[in-house]
Amino acid sequence: MKKKKIIKTYNTKYNYYKQPKNIKDVIEKRYNIMISIIIMVMVLLLINLFYVQVINKQVYVTKLTQLNQNIIYGDTAPRGRIYDCNGRLIVDNKAIKVIYYKKESKVTTKDEVALAYKLGSLIDLDFTKLNDQNLRNFWLINNEDLGNKKVTADEWQQYEERKLTSDRIKKLKLDRITDLELGEYNDVDKEAAYIYFLMNKGYSYDEKIIKKDYISDKEYAKVSENIDVLKGVNTRLDWERDYLYGDAFRTILGSVSSTESGIPLELKDYYLSKGYSLDDQVGTSYLEYTYDHYLKGIKNKYEVLKDGSYRLIEEGKRGNDIVLTIDMELQLAIEKIIIAELLSAKKEPNTEYYNRSFVIISNPKTGEILAMAGKQIVRKDNDYEVYDYTPGVITSPVVAGSVIKGASHIVGYNTGALKIGEVRDDACIKIQNTPIKCSWMYLGSVNDLTALTQSSNTFQFHTAIKVGKGNYQYNRPLVINKDAFKIYRDTFSEFGLGIKTGIDLPVESLGYKGNNTLPGYILDFSIGQYDTYTPIQLSQYIGTIANNGYRMQPYLLKSVYQPSDGSLSNLLYETKPNVLNKINTKDEYLKRVQLGFKTVLEPYGTGYYYVDPAFNPAGKTGTSQSFIDTNNDGVVDTETITHNFVAYAPYDNPSVTFTIVSPDISHRNTGSYYQSNVNSRLAYQVSKKYFQFYK
Repeated sequence: MKKKKIIKTYNTKYNYYKQPKNIKDVIEKRYNIMISIIIMVMVLLLINLFYVQVINKQVYVTKLTQLNQNIIYGDTAPRGRIYDCNGRLIVDNKAIKVIYYKKESKVTTKDEVALAYKLGSLIDLDFTKLNDQNLRNFWLINNEDLGNKKVTADEWQQYEERKLTSDRIKKLKLDRITDLELGEYNDVDKEAAYIYFLMNKGYSYDEKIIKKDYISDKEYAKVSENIDVLKGVNTRLDWERDYLYGDAFRTILGSVSSTESGIPLELKDYYLSKGYSLDDQVGTSYLEYTYDHYLKGIKNKYEVLKDGSYRLIEEGKRGNDIVLTIDMELQLAIEKIIIAELLSAKKEPNTEYYNRSFVIISNPKTGEILAMAGKQIVRKDNDYEVYDYTPGVITSPVVAGSVIKGASHIVGYNTGALKIGEVRDDACIKIQNTPIKCSWMYLGSVNDLTALTQSSNTFQFHTAIKVGKGNYQYNRPLVINKDAFKIYRDTFSEFGLGIKTGIDLPVESLGYKGNNTLPGYILDFSIGQYDTYTPIQLSQYIGTIANNGYRMQPYLLKSVYQPSDGSLSNLLYETKPNVLNKINTKDEYLKRVQLGFKTVLEPYGTGYYYVDPAFNPAGKTGTSQSFIDTNNDGVVDTETITHNFVAYAPYDNPSVTFTIVSPDISHRNTGSYYQSNVNSRLAYQVSKKYFQFYK
């Protein structure tokens, strides 16, 4: 047999002869690779099918069921309850009977009139709000032919020629209904007319509340029994908040939208982004708003069956219960003290513009707020009306005055502008072309401790000048490095002054920051007469000093529990104290400020007996000049005096802080220098009341 001739190819690049491949071997090798790939793909498909059909079967069955189900939700479920720190119930829910109407399809005007009369025979409704226009509309609906006759042939001709609109024709009819014709309607007719008005108020597709308040059990039962013949009319139980302590702490507890209004327009985007429905009852302010995700109830979930009936597939439940840090008995007592002192102070001279005070009691080691109150009185006729003004604790900045001198001392120590034990003369300071600046009286030689004890202003002025690298000469120009403002503000912010405290409420003011950097203003800043701070910022400030420089986040929510029948047992969440920062200073400097604050409340200190010395307190008083607009013309026209006070106790192991703020307690329009001591009275009574509760 003749052998095949093998042709070798010469490879010029690598200088060798290339042996040709066997084509069958190549095909077989590629075939094997393809088979292997197919087998691997089939194995992956089988594994995936096994995962879908066996392991994860229920997940996909549930998804398929959900896609094929027609799901609806029941009425708004009751919200969670709110308790105080001692387990006292503050806010509960109360069931409110509701009779409502929702228009069904193919319902005529005559059907609704007949329905109004039927419903009127079952309920007692106050129809005194029915006005003349409502009654005329009802008469016209019931007397269509007579109404048409009230329009002249000429007017109908103009209507045909489109010279008169249908609205104009209707107005002519209504205006020509006589009092005699309306007088034929008795109370039964008027009640039906009012019900008809309520049934057609607003958009046709909306649910209309016919009666909500003061529905008797008999009325509710009668309507419920006749739902089949009262087409579109139905009954239900709504839930309203029940405040067991009346108006105490009421504004901070917050508000809830009604079931009729649902989500308020201004909060629509916020709540819809979180999966709410437009008709949900939601928190609209303060704690109800902040913790709506805990407090909201879960609605009943129904499947609509083919025959139109409902099947309950998930039972709703009341929202989670929350516990606050507030002691409501203490809160109630503090509010009564403020009201009594407000009314008492208004009998004193120079108090024309004094109308509010604020009190905060807090735990400096945790940030828990035990009581937080603000009250405002307004003159009405020959008496005063009292309003809750507690939101002002976080939204109403005041000129703080000398209470912030502890932070000013720390600025001095940190920058080397002040030495421990340094002595200075308390003589007034005079900068060229500016008014003279003095302490409240000449105090002689003072050191860093007695400067706090006696509240020396000029001591702080000299510190501020050194911080700003200035060279002071009496009645000469003063040049200050503008960086001094930033140095002061940076340190003040470490105490919580001029920044948000982080309190768990939806609004909080920062206060005012002055933008003028003239030399005199840094002196004002150092004594609390330039920037403004809210009472809650002052509370965090004194808490930071009491807590050895650790700034704690203030909070009102203590814990969250699953809903239960009157007991708090299933804990879901508990707030942990949160350290926001530690003051950037040496311990010896902070100890020096603490010691100075202690002497403020001892004999010869400006705050002696603001707190009973038996409680071993420390703190700082503050008097500041403010300016207000007395006639609401947009022009600030009157200088007033504001008194502030911050304190903690006991000095050696602080467990509580007190912040008392009373703006505009005096003025000098009359030429009198009298200043009410309402703030010191508040401080004494508030601290005494606290220690009665917590001995």
